[in-house]
Amino acid sequence: MRGFFLSAASIFCLFTLMVSPASAESITKAQKPDPDMALAILKEGNVRFVSGKATHPHTGAERLAQAGKESQADHAYATVISCSDSRVPVELLFDAGIMDIFVVRVAGNVMDVDEAGSIEYGLVHVNTPVLVVLGHSQCGAVTAVTQVVQGKGHALERNIPPLVKNIEPAVRRAMAAHKDVGGDAIIPYAIEENVWQAMEGLFMMSPVSRNLVKEGKVKVIGAMYDVGTGKVDWLPESKSQEILKKVESSPDRAMNPMAQDH
Repeated sequence: MRGFFLSAASIFCLFTLMVSPASAESITKAQKPDPDMALAILKEGNVRFVSGKATHPHTGAERLAQAGKESQADHAYATVISCSDSRVPVELLFDAGIMDIFVVRVAGNVMDVDEAGSIEYGLVHVNTPVLVVLGHSQCGAVTAVTQVVQGKGHALERNIPPLVKNIEPAVRRAMAAHKDVGGDAIIPYAIEENVWQAMEGLFMMSPVSRNLVKEGKVKVIGAMYDVGTGKVDWLPESKSQEILKKVESSPDRAMNPMAQDH
């Protein structure tokens, strides 16, 4: 019968988890959140940001002193890949502070080797339990690629085309799925497809990321940020699982999770 009883301490801890709101302030070195709790912390932070009730946690002298002495791996609860756009201030829009979020920023939130490597570092070495692939409204990189695909592009500086080449498949998928939508009206659809494109690229390149998700240690979530309202809309987690399943059946996926000696 003893297996049916909880100690008073256990009951107290369970009750605390049930009634206490998710908060970055509650994270300690001894207890990193699980993927669901980390996602809840991000969601509640964005709600505070949008409602004008941001608390700006972990931005004072005490946190700076911690950062100078402690590892970010003891504190960070999320990895986020987002666009470099100045309208997408990642820590602010999630009402987060120093050592809270491991951020990867690149124009168009594209996924290539550097971005995948940075994310692997965030998931494995910073030990974050959730990855958010964050697209945003009015994305200039996706807009530029869409216009090129539609034959309305203009000359680009030499290093930009290689940067945004991974966006083109997303634009073409959006156009194929919404044949009745033309011109710039297709851009919002392409922006969302670009989130899924980045996620698929990560899973193709990163066996360790796939393994962490399959083991339940990490969640990979797509999201869209509205630059005019500050609100994050969370995309279906089921789509992330569909993409992972698709990649797992691809013969072209990377298989060895570790770097090879050269």
